[in-house]
Amino acid sequence: MKKLLNVLYVSTENAKVLKERETLSVVSDGEELGRFPIHMLQGLVTFGPVWVSPWAMQFCAERGVTISCFTDKGKFLARVDGPISGNVLLRKEQYRQSDSEERSLALARGLVAAKIANGRNTLQRHLRNHPQVDGVAAVRNAVSDLATLQAQCRDVRQLDSLRGIEGTAAAVYFSCFDHLVLNQKEDFSFDARNRRPPLDPVNAMLSFVYSLLAHDCRSALEGVGLDPQAGFLHRDRPGRPSLALDLAEEFRHALADRVVLNLINLQQVKRNGFSFQPSGAVEMDDETRKTVLVAWQKKKQEEILHEYIGERIQAGLLFHVQALLLARTVRGDLPCYPAYVVR
Repeated sequence: MKKLLNVLYVSTENAKVLKERETLSVVSDGEELGRFPIHMLQGLVTFGPVWVSPWAMQFCAERGVTISCFTDKGKFLARVDGPISGNVLLRKEQYRQSDSEERSLALARGLVAAKIANGRNTLQRHLRNHPQVDGVAAVRNAVSDLATLQAQCRDVRQLDSLRGIEGTAAAVYFSCFDHLVLNQKEDFSFDARNRRPPLDPVNAMLSFVYSLLAHDCRSALEGVGLDPQAGFLHRDRPGRPSLALDLAEEFRHALADRVVLNLINLQQVKRNGFSFQPSGAVEMDDETRKTVLVAWQKKKQEEILHEYIGERIQAGLLFHVQALLLARTVRGDLPCYPAYVVR
């Protein structure tokens, strides 16, 4: 259970949310975990088997507190709103800003800069922890190049130019990704990022974890009332959750890549857990896929410091906090979107 940005997150299994006078009370096994004045809340988010009493649900509806329900794995299930909801206004504003080159650029600029910063921080962390391994010079050069590209984001004036910077930064980052693989080098060599289909085990795992990340971001956006299809950096395309892909950018290097690297370097995955198709595609077997899923869920349970809100939270709540901050930016409550940068 955690209260962040006036939103109450309840993930304690079989907890109950009850109405107590002018508050919401969270109870588990007969013990009250906390009591929260309704006028201090804007939303209630539940994960897994959490019971919200009918009186608490009515209370929230009357006071304009939105209830969002997710599975324990983070899949969006439903929202409960009262008779007056700001969702339609929020989405209308989202569509207007998505159609505006200027406004889309303002929002996308922060996302790309954060992605580059997180990639740079990942490489710097590698240099600190492994200063003597092969490829140090290449990693240092990449860190320097990424700093230059990050600075260029501030002055870019067109979305296409920003996308060009993002693409160049990705190429620089992945050009030295192989140096981050410390064990099983022969079995998990990495030449370049490829997908549809992935052509080696590292890319197979990256693509899979990126899909999990996009799914979590999509659920978080739906939970705050944003349309995951209408993006700012990624443009509209039928069937593509463009805004979810936008939000995922700031977490790719900060969370997803680290999961894949840890699995390889700790030797928790093996080359025989992958099948190599005649077409060149590489696929994970069921056991390897399960290992990656478990590692992703464990990563989301780690505690991190969110510097913008000044709180320590589980990494899995990052998507929800950032989605809420994005919604507030779209509404105009925040002057600019505070993208997440790992330290």
